[in-house]
Amino acid sequence: MTEGLRQKVRAIAATGMAQDSAHDLAHLDRVWANAQAIAAGEGGADMDVLCAAAYLHDLVNLPKDAPDRAQASTLSARAAGPHLQTLGFDAQRIAAAQHAIAAHSFSAGIAPETPEACILRDADRLDALGAIGIARAFAVSGALDRALYDPGDPFAATRAPDDQSFALDHWPAKLLRLPDGMTTATGRRLARARIATMLRFARDLADEIGHAPDGWSGAGV
Repeated sequence: MTEGLRQKVRAIAATGMAQDSAHDLAHLDRVWANAQAIAAGEGGADMDVLCAAAYLHDLVNLPKDAPDRAQASTLSARAAGPHLQTLGFDAQRIAAAQHAIAAHSFSAGIAPETPEACILRDADRLDALGAIGIARAFAVSGALDRALYDPGDPFAATRAPDDQSFALDHWPAKLLRLPDGMTTATGRRLARARIATMLRFARDLADEIGHAPDGWSGAGV
């Protein structure tokens, strides 16, 4: 049933989700692909629940600087309920999908308690890393009118990272720490490979702008 279900929940997201350059149908497709890869390595997941949660996890998509941003995943879980019921999910599977959706968010701070929730959280965070993570981070910062980096201290060698002002600061502030927070062994392995891609970019950037990245705490460049 999963492929037919995928088309249905993807269509729901296409019409019901506020999309931006970092949270669009392509993002949902990537998260579902990540989720399948992690599930293959971990086992134990209800793939229909996981598919529905992957495509409905950003159903309520609030801007990164919205004061109620931390509530977005809980609101998405609530909004997904009627759709899941219409799709024929029983109460237990609706609750499982809603928990996975609510627990995926970094800012919500909800602990994932099921295989589907663990996999979805890792799958979503994987999309913040690697080459696509670089693109998404700069896209979001550009939309919020934040500078690419601090021209005097790009890698925060002598200051605390400030990702409210500089796009590059979001890396040490959050992104480079994501592998340690992965809940699955497969997610951690995939995340570390993507971090290596980001660090190669950081070294190239450092060469181009003439600033050594040695002060970038935790970056390993």
